[in-house]
Amino acid sequence: MTTSASVPARPEGAITDDTVTDRLVEANERYAAAFSDPGMDARPVLHVAVVACMDARLDLHAALGLELGDCHTIRNAGGVVTDDVIRSLTISQRKLGTRSIVLIHHTGCGLEAITEEFRTELEMEVGQRPAWAVEAFRDVDQDVRQSMQRVRTSPFLVHTDDVRGFVFDVRTGLLREIDPA
Repeated sequence: MTTSASVPARPEGAITDDTVTDRLVEANERYAAAFSDPGMDARPVLHVAVVACMDARLDLHAALGLELGDCHTIRNAGGVVTDDVIRSLTISQRKLGTRSIVLIHHTGCGLEAITEEFRTELEMEVGQRPAWAVEAFRDVDQDVRQSMQRVRTSPFLVHTDDVRGFVFDVRTGLLREIDPA
């Protein structure tokens, strides 16, 4: 599993003005020094798009046995199928050849702990109400079903026969498939 330990830490007590971003850029320079172009194009080898939560505990490639170039990965808070996810999936299918869609939510999601009231809180703080919905939920299984339904009913997606939804257990690493019914 890749963790933040992969980005070398500074010796304890060392004085540095480096930011996390500086550390990431340094790590990229080391990566690029050993990088060789794999000769791939943007079309995923497995013709699959995976939509998942942005939660840092989900290492999707490792959890699904995927390699670089196997899939398109679309991530957002909650792994919710929003208009922007439909946009990405539409491009993925219509221009880059994907046919299957895998939706992955997870246990202990932060969206279960907030409400749509968050938008009002933001409005009070910054003076402008966000145009987007929080998409908070209380029942992860039902939210996966709702996401599957949004994909299956989108007029922009041409391949909706292989859409499956799962909940990833952050404690065990196992996927549990959700019945769309």
